[in-house]
Amino acid sequence: MNATDAAVFIVTAPSGAGKTTLVSRLIAELSGIAVSVSHTTRPMRPGEVDGQHYHFVDTAAFESLIAEDGFLEHARVFDNYYGTSVQAVNDCVAAGHDVILEIDWQGAEQARQKLPDTRSVFILPPSREALVSRLKSRGQDAPETIERRTNEAVEEMQHYKSADFLLVNDDFESTLTEFKAIILAERARMARCHRQHEALIKQLLA
Repeated sequence: MNATDAAVFIVTAPSGAGKTTLVSRLIAELSGIAVSVSHTTRPMRPGEVDGQHYHFVDTAAFESLIAEDGFLEHARVFDNYYGTSVQAVNDCVAAGHDVILEIDWQGAEQARQKLPDTRSVFILPPSREALVSRLKSRGQDAPETIERRTNEAVEEMQHYKSADFLLVNDDFESTLTEFKAIILAERARMARCHRQHEALIKQLLA
């Protein structure tokens, strides 16, 4: 795949919808696609690897990139910055990969303004009960934290209509199949396929 043929996919979901697991399986089973690694100013946690989980930078470096218009989207969450750099996406494209941006609805709005040709996918849980159950099953958060995350999830889900595609993660394998179909359908678009197979088409029609 030529770099010019790469597509950018925005994937958005509330916490607990299963987005991270779906994206991980998609990347493992579908060739030619990668997740853009975001920048952050938060401290690195045990087990994390710089450049793999995040690009860990200090506040001055992050704000310098903001001033240079170096982010497709960014936000400050509590005391830390998070953002998707233009360079991180360009690196994936230069390697000939389609790119997935795992970002929230606000980041998605920013990214769409700069990359209007992106395709966006919104993932919903099958029910409110399933969402809360998944948040509780992590076993890491206090009840008040789970309540806050649930309220944040409801706020996130209100923006599902902004996406091009909607997936309800009720059965994981079926949802994964639908997710793959979205990526493959985008790869089969006329303009992209015409560029890839221009020589063949000319030969067939000669």
